[in-house]
Amino acid sequence: MFSSFLSRAGWSALALACTLGTAWAQTLHVGDAWTRATVPGQNAGSAFMTLQSDVDVTLTGVTSPVAEHAEIHTMEHDGDVMRMRALPELAVPAGKLVELTPGGTHVMLMNLHEPLAEGSHVPLTLQGRTAEGKSIEQAVNVPVLGIAARGTDHGHDH
Repeated sequence: MFSSFLSRAGWSALALACTLGTAWAQTLHVGDAWTRATVPGQNAGSAFMTLQSDVDVTLTGVTSPVAEHAEIHTMEHDGDVMRMRALPELAVPAGKLVELTPGGTHVMLMNLHEPLAEGSHVPLTLQGRTAEGKSIEQAVNVPVLGIAARGTDHGHDH
């Protein structure tokens, strides 16, 4: 009898946790995530995706166990040279699509622990806050595509 109650209580707690997770997860929607495979000795990689939110969100960071450090970067022209710089935060306005693309804003993975292998996945955690100041984290499992996938990185200046 007690085990039956415990089982029902356990399922109820799990259902509640899933409901809360679903409500939170619907704050920030991540789509079309991908990264490119790297070659041995390459110590950096980039991840790309689309972001959309139901409420105003500001991304403040990103982490990944595959790299010593991860940041949100953007590319900009400096004369005739395209340069990359870290962004301390990235706004994702409610209802607007924000694209992280090669040659534009993207997630930079630095000091990779091992090459990113085609067919594997890279776990990322996007960190941020809502306009009301609520902290959020969004886990993303990013597929690793072939080295020639979806164009080139347009002159990263590391």
